[in-house]
Amino acid sequence: MRDDSGYGNEGVLVALEQRQQPYLLRLRQTANVQRLVQRQFERLDWSRTDSQGFQAIQDEVRLSGWSQARRVVILRRRLREGIAREAMDDHGQLRLDFADHHILDAARMWEYTVLVTNADYRLESIAQLYRDRCDCENGFDELKNQWGLSGFTTRDLNRSQTTARAGALIYNWWSWYCRAAHPGGRLEAITSRPLLLAAVGKAASHAGQTTLYLTSMHARTDTINQLLINVRAALRHVRSTAEQFKDVDRWGTLLKYVCQRIAPRMDDHPACLTLPATG
Repeated sequence: MRDDSGYGNEGVLVALEQRQQPYLLRLRQTANVQRLVQRQFERLDWSRTDSQGFQAIQDEVRLSGWSQARRVVILRRRLREGIAREAMDDHGQLRLDFADHHILDAARMWEYTVLVTNADYRLESIAQLYRDRCDCENGFDELKNQWGLSGFTTRDLNRSQTTARAGALIYNWWSWYCRAAHPGGRLEAITSRPLLLAAVGKAASHAGQTTLYLTSMHARTDTINQLLINVRAALRHVRSTAEQFKDVDRWGTLLKYVCQRIAPRMDDHPACLTLPATG
């Protein structure tokens, strides 16, 4: 369970610990938390800088209101850009001054984040584990702002639930369709819908088979063709599997195929039964 500040209070922590639920929660920058950061500043056993520029260190602390000491992880990152301040010019006009490298090098500034956790994760992986929380929230952002659920309001609970479930189902279908088209990364609805829906379709039947022909109306025809080739490969895999096994779960087969393209399993590769000779 990963949450932002506001959930690191005694009631929430005790409830999670009683359920043996691992958690990773951000703490508010209270006076006690700031003193904790100050005590850790001079330590020399900070972890190596990760890909986002963060270093980590851990300790135990019992904040006011807590019934026991808990493990906390302090993350820090030196600010090297994107710092600005408001100032007034000689004419009283408000302007924004960005700090150049001379100012940033003269006075080092740090960004701190303090997390409380009971998860059995290595210190070096805590920062990325918490950052992944933002990726989880992207789905809710898309549902509200790109699929229109934030604009639907009614006092009728049944209609609200039906609309929410229909939106979630369509969002789920479209997400898997886009992953079949582009296994290497996620495509947001705001770009994928005009990319993959701007086409004219024609169905032609012959010899008991129906073929769907799509003519793209988008300027990025080459990109769309490659995406549709990937989708066709996924559907052909499901059809060939269904022909071999009549009672096969076609939806499950499609999902397994897409997941295999996203993250291939190591045991799918043939194992080396002999060791190569040396010398």
